[in-house]
Amino acid sequence: MSTPPVTTRVSRTAALPGYISHPDFHSPDAMKAFGPQAVLSQPEDTASKYMLDEVTRDHAMRMHYALYRTHAARTGAERARWHAAYLKLRDRIVLGNRKLVYRAVRRSAAQNRADDTIGECFIVLIQAVIAFNPWINVRFSTYAYTCLVRAMSRSARRHASDWLSRSLSFDVLADGEPGDAGGEPAAPAGAVRIDEFLTDAHPLLSDREKAIIIRRFALAEGTGGSTLEQVGAAVGLSKERVRQVQATALEKLRAALGAGR
Repeated sequence: MSTPPVTTRVSRTAALPGYISHPDFHSPDAMKAFGPQAVLSQPEDTASKYMLDEVTRDHAMRMHYALYRTHAARTGAERARWHAAYLKLRDRIVLGNRKLVYRAVRRSAAQNRADDTIGECFIVLIQAVIAFNPWINVRFSTYAYTCLVRAMSRSARRHASDWLSRSLSFDVLADGEPGDAGGEPAAPAGAVRIDEFLTDAHPLLSDREKAIIIRRFALAEGTGGSTLEQVGAAVGLSKERVRQVQATALEKLRAALGAGR
């Protein structure tokens, strides 16, 4: 098994994104091996469900070479020409793999925010294209999909935590279901985040109270809000006991958040 070449990651500048540098970029045959026109002169394949991995890799290698030449350019015209080639290659990879976004969103719990989530995921996909190293033995689809799932999990936790913070008064939630409080007014500047009180080290709530709040309001990675019965089955309590613990925990949170304002 051959050892992959040593590549280095070059940091971004104020004006240009970073890139991955390959030793062959400095060779006399680099333009022949990595020149962008060899693929940009070909029509895009819009019929395939996904851009093939070998095609994605080839585009990505040429994309990083175009950025290498952009950083090394000595004139503004040369820099603009190579940067335009970089953008075309990057956008081809994004569009060729766009169905990864829809696949990830379909499998997420954020269906009520699908449009917003799709927009956020395209930003993540662009970042994944820029960061992907095509010289290592990892499929781009695997790498990008992992980035998308992790980003959506972080977004879901943040959104759920912010929603719970905005959902005061908590006395509405104490006997109701998550979402009963209705609209989503903007959180005030400097508002305390709920998840600060749900860490293992924070003493405000007991472990049982934390577990119930996390399960009830979907604050754990990859989860949706659970009913009282579902939470009770998970923590070994009756539905009524879960309601009581939830009410106590929410009252503590309401008092803590009120004191912090």
